[in-house]
Amino acid sequence: MKEEEKKAMALKNVRLQFITHYTNRFSYADSARIALEGGCRWIQLRMKDSSMEEIRPVALQVQSLCHEYGATFIIDDHVELALSLHADGVHLGRNDMPIAEARRILGSSYIIGGTANTIEDVRRHYADGADYIGCGPFRYTTTKKNLSPILGLEGYAHIMEQMKAENIPLPIVAIGGITTDDIPDLMRTGISGIALSGSVLRAENPVEEMKKVNLKISES
Repeated sequence: MKEEEKKAMALKNVRLQFITHYTNRFSYADSARIALEGGCRWIQLRMKDSSMEEIRPVALQVQSLCHEYGATFIIDDHVELALSLHADGVHLGRNDMPIAEARRILGSSYIIGGTANTIEDVRRHYADGADYIGCGPFRYTTTKKNLSPILGLEGYAHIMEQMKAENIPLPIVAIGGITTDDIPDLMRTGISGIALSGSVLRAENPVEEMKKVNLKISES
C-alpha cells in the first residue's frame, strides 16, 4: 500500500479521538487500551512534561496496541519521535513546532494536526499544511493547563460557518471537557468529530463509557 493511501485510511478514524491521560487508576498505556477496547480507533499519545526517555518506551507500547486494533497512532508534540517510530502522525499545540516546519520534516505522508481556538488559527494551519484541527476548548477541563477562551456551541458554529464561507475543508475535532451527553449538540454545529480523555477515564466502567461515546458519534 502506498504511503498516501495509508494516510488516507488513517484519517478516516478522525471522527473519534482519545487523548492519553495518566491517573491514579490508569497508566498512559492503560488509558489507550481502554479506549481501543471501547471501539476508539484514534489514539493521541500525550505526555506533557515528560522526558524523551520516558516517552519513547510508552510510545512503542501504545503504537503496538494501535497496530493490534488497527487504530491510528498520533504522537503529541514530538515530530522527530513520530518520524523515527513511523507513527501515523503528530499533533502540534500552539506552543509546539510550527506546522509548516513539521511538514517540511515529515513530508506529505504523515498526518499533522494543529490546535486552534479561533478561525484565524484555522486559516493559518490550513495554509501551513495541517490535515485536521483540534479545536477547543468546548468547556473548562482539568486535563490541560493554560486554557484558551472557552468556545461553547456558538463558538464552534461560528468557526464552521466561516470555514464554509472560505472553502476550508479541514476536519474540525472538538476538544475540552466534552461528555457523552454533549455529542449530539456538538455534532449539529457541523464539526467532524470529538476528542476526549478525562470523561471516559473518570467513568465507573471506562470501556463501557467509550462504547457509549462511540455509539453517540455513529448516531450523530
